[in-house]
Amino acid sequence: MKYVLHNYEITPIAFPVNTDVEFTIRPLAKNVAFGAEKYVINIYDMERGFHTCYENYNGRTVSAEKTSEGNLVFKASFKDEQEHTIRVVEEESGKVICDLAVYSLNEDLVERIPLRGDLHMHTTGSDGREHCYITCANYRGNGYDFMVVSDHRRYHPSLEAIEKFKEFKDTDFLIVAGEEVHMPLTQVHIVNFGGKYSVNGLLKDSAADEDFKNDTLGLAKDIDQPEPITREEYERQVREIESSLTDAPEGANTLSYATCAWVFDRIREADGLGIFAHPCWTSEGCWHIPGIDTQYMFEKHPFDAFEVLGGENYYEQNGYQTAMYYEEWKQGRVHPIVGSTDSHGSTEHNGNALICSTIVFAHSNERSELIKSIKDKYSVAVDTISPQYRLVGEFRYQKYARFLMDNWYPLHDRLCENESYWMRAYLCGTADNALDVLKEVSPQMKKMFKKYFPYANQN
Repeated sequence: MKYVLHNYEITPIAFPVNTDVEFTIRPLAKNVAFGAEKYVINIYDMERGFHTCYENYNGRTVSAEKTSEGNLVFKASFKDEQEHTIRVVEEESGKVICDLAVYSLNEDLVERIPLRGDLHMHTTGSDGREHCYITCANYRGNGYDFMVVSDHRRYHPSLEAIEKFKEFKDTDFLIVAGEEVHMPLTQVHIVNFGGKYSVNGLLKDSAADEDFKNDTLGLAKDIDQPEPITREEYERQVREIESSLTDAPEGANTLSYATCAWVFDRIREADGLGIFAHPCWTSEGCWHIPGIDTQYMFEKHPFDAFEVLGGENYYEQNGYQTAMYYEEWKQGRVHPIVGSTDSHGSTEHNGNALICSTIVFAHSNERSELIKSIKDKYSVAVDTISPQYRLVGEFRYQKYARFLMDNWYPLHDRLCENESYWMRAYLCGTADNALDVLKEVSPQMKKMFKKYFPYANQN
């Protein structure tokens, strides 16, 4: 149905079940204007079955009113949470004009908006290709509502990006502070998404600690960073955790696990989201983390979210991690999940730049709300390695996310691309009027959310 979005707009697209809803269908060009005298709307419920195959098909028809502006208005209500096809038909001739899609939602989802983001990526603050400013602007241009700058062992690049984007006062694009945490005694990579201070910086004489000591730009003036501890004290704390582990399977690296548990605890103390990243990342024919250690991590669940997708485009990583996620589900352990690019370059010259993302169903695009919603399992991981995307997560959320991928994001992303262009123009100094244009462009996204998702509690 994607092509029809260029010709017609239907609002709202998401609404509560068991509620009378007024819909408006707008033609977007003269050649698709509603020229007939009368129209009717045929409604097809996706999960009711195809009408030529099942006798109990319950499709229905409602009348539409043509307004003076040339739009069609009709009212309908829906009993169940599912997708519906709205077919516009000329009443006299029976000619089908177009099919549009809408979605009825139960209360918990209808009060939330879909927010797409990346929870793991890199800039020139560590080993990425583009500066943090440009990376963030590029991500906005590819349809992201939020992102983190999570450079290896570095927290300051995320602060630099946040500080710079304060100049774009009207945008609802959110940049979250963060870092990829690498600590002694383990090879496991952990993402600190949204923590209020650096966990790398808790270790004295670490790279992040040096960043805070040499903070000539004053980026950390509002950061309440705890005093770092020595390597000796850090190891003592980790080994104390290790000594309490009595259920580790034979062959598991308990010291590595204890280190991870220490890191995840510190991230939570910083009000961040601790993400267990890419265990099946493969090098020289070996997983990044031994399978027995990953299994022990799943059983103990010290992390807040599992990066089920992200980083590479070969099957051994994302395919195996997806299988692990569903195997865990079968065992009764349903882990909160995210999908991330783990990108080291944000342009089309990097084949892995846009391979994965996360759709979070949240009440608002705010750091704490995103973290809470992910922990509460209101997220779907999105794989866009190939043109035909795939989704990972609970089936209910997958169905809604699939609808959004086809019927919301093509519209959403057009506006993001426009905003991104003017962000880059300002950051690169290529257009003197860039900030003035952004003052007109940036508020449009909030208006768009309210038009398409009017029943959400948008803070």
